[in-house]
Amino acid sequence: MKTFFLIIISFFRFLWKFLTTGAAVLSTLILLGSLILLATMFIHRPVTEIPANSALVLAPRGRIVEKRSPLDPMSRILSNMSGAPVREELLVQDVIEGIRAASFDDRIKLLVIAPSQLTRASLDQLSDIGHAIDAFKKSGKMVIATGDNFSQGQYYLASWADEIYLNPMGAVNLHGFGVFRLYIAELLEKLNINFHIFRVGTFKSALEPFIRSNMSPAAREANQQWLLSMWSSYCNDIAANRGIPQRAINNAVNKLADNMQAAHGDTAQMALNNGFVDGLKTRQEFRNYIATLVGRSSKSGSFNQIRFSSYLNTVATTSGSQGKTGDKVGIIVAQGSIIYGEAKIGQIGSDALSRQIRFARNDDSIKALVLRIDSGGGSAFASELIRQELLQTRKAGKPVLVSMGSMAASGAYWISADADQIFAAPTTLTGSIGIFGAMPTFEKTLAEIGVYSDGTGTTKLAGAGDPTRPFPDSLARAIQAGVEQGYSRFLDIVANGRKMKLEEVKKIAEGRVWDGRTALKLGLVDKLGTLDDAVDAAAELAGLTRANAVYIQEAETPAELLLKSLGLAETSLGLSSKKSSFTSVTHSVFRKLLQQYDFITNGDPQHLYSHCMLPDVSKNLQ
Repeated sequence: MKTFFLIIISFFRFLWKFLTTGAAVLSTLILLGSLILLATMFIHRPVTEIPANSALVLAPRGRIVEKRSPLDPMSRILSNMSGAPVREELLVQDVIEGIRAASFDDRIKLLVIAPSQLTRASLDQLSDIGHAIDAFKKSGKMVIATGDNFSQGQYYLASWADEIYLNPMGAVNLHGFGVFRLYIAELLEKLNINFHIFRVGTFKSALEPFIRSNMSPAAREANQQWLLSMWSSYCNDIAANRGIPQRAINNAVNKLADNMQAAHGDTAQMALNNGFVDGLKTRQEFRNYIATLVGRSSKSGSFNQIRFSSYLNTVATTSGSQGKTGDKVGIIVAQGSIIYGEAKIGQIGSDALSRQIRFARNDDSIKALVLRIDSGGGSAFASELIRQELLQTRKAGKPVLVSMGSMAASGAYWISADADQIFAAPTTLTGSIGIFGAMPTFEKTLAEIGVYSDGTGTTKLAGAGDPTRPFPDSLARAIQAGVEQGYSRFLDIVANGRKMKLEEVKKIAEGRVWDGRTALKLGLVDKLGTLDDAVDAAAELAGLTRANAVYIQEAETPAELLLKSLGLAETSLGLSSKKSSFTSVTHSVFRKLLQQYDFITNGDPQHLYSHCMLPDVSKNLQ
């Protein structure tokens, strides 16, 4: 009997070892298989076949960006697993270079623009793409646009086409540009929160939401000036592209009710009546029409075509040219609020950007540097650290040029002022030369619920800065002195960098925002132009025979990218949960407030900020 039990025990012991060993082997195999799958997704590039007589279909989804999020590959994987939507991104420079390549490609007969899934782009980006479309048309090829509905940005892009077709149930939604912010002075008063403000400049409206319940007359004047300039640029381009009077665009907005009545309530017919589109076609009618121009595909049954994303696999774009040899112009993209130290995705960290600038300075093959900026500023100290790195690069004998995107204001202009040349788009928002400090205290709020802060210290400033205690008057005066000194430093930086008299800078400073066209007249920028124009100028200053451009990015191993994606993937996924309408509205309000002041999250060592507090102007194109 004892032998029998020993046999049974031995059998189960063997079975247990087999199972545990098998499980370990199976887990290892699954892990290896997953890593191989991930590596394949990162590395594998399928061979792209481009049929003759093809239509190149540009149908951007999501956002057009200056710099792609590093989480995109993992987000896509998690999206496929969870079913959650992924935020698509397309580099503006890739779009421009893809269109440019197609204009010389005999296999591409025409370009189809289908922007209905485009959710976010700035006016300067769309304008740059539009000029690439113009060059495409000069090669003798047609450009045709289609859409179910057009937002302001989508229609602006479509307007560069030779022909535009709208779904018979669709609309061209034009409503003009505006700037609207949340003002919470009364809320702070009701909550008994003391918000201590330190600022310089008549037009420095960054902190108005904390001290007012509406926009100040000075801020309204400044905002109206650049809004009118931007809207004028928008309308001028559409009028020129469509061959219609500019007043027709304003009439379409300002006389909406009359236009709708004339079209018997049909929004698509109204768009046709106003000359915004050339015809009304359903999706199938549009496909049939394009098939008459390029032929029908035997595989899909639709017209001969190639998707833009697939076509880019055949094009040697600047963003994929890290392996270029020879002398080069380096491009660094700085996008988001400027943060001291390391920053989150979507922000400009002074440490990370400084490392990139040093890399460009120490790389002998990089002969000039172009800094592409899209930022409203942020930490004054962080801005100065970055400026110092750019100055060192110039001292090393390498030209430094700045290319401004939709915005390069406040701290972003602080960074730009010493560049050899500054390029801006006509619709760039820049200037906002000013500085401020802010610090809330909650001693009155806490007192309302019977909570008090008390203690002792060795000096009058012991405990100063504690948000639960009253703000010492001596500290307030000290910070105000620091703000005034910081503003004076900012004025000197601009005067020296732009070769202007200090009195001239003072007249256009005080935190006022200027559009690119006005900034050119004021001497704040050197030329109106694109990133390509800045790269060409940099190559010329460096004595290069051609602009061999390459993007400079932070070096990260595949493992680091994978871990970062795993840790932060939820920030790139459009995950949603069921909420009541009140909760959703409340969440939206507070999220908007937090987005307005995201640059304060990492703070500034001196609590001083140079930031232009305008909402995301690309939202005007939605």
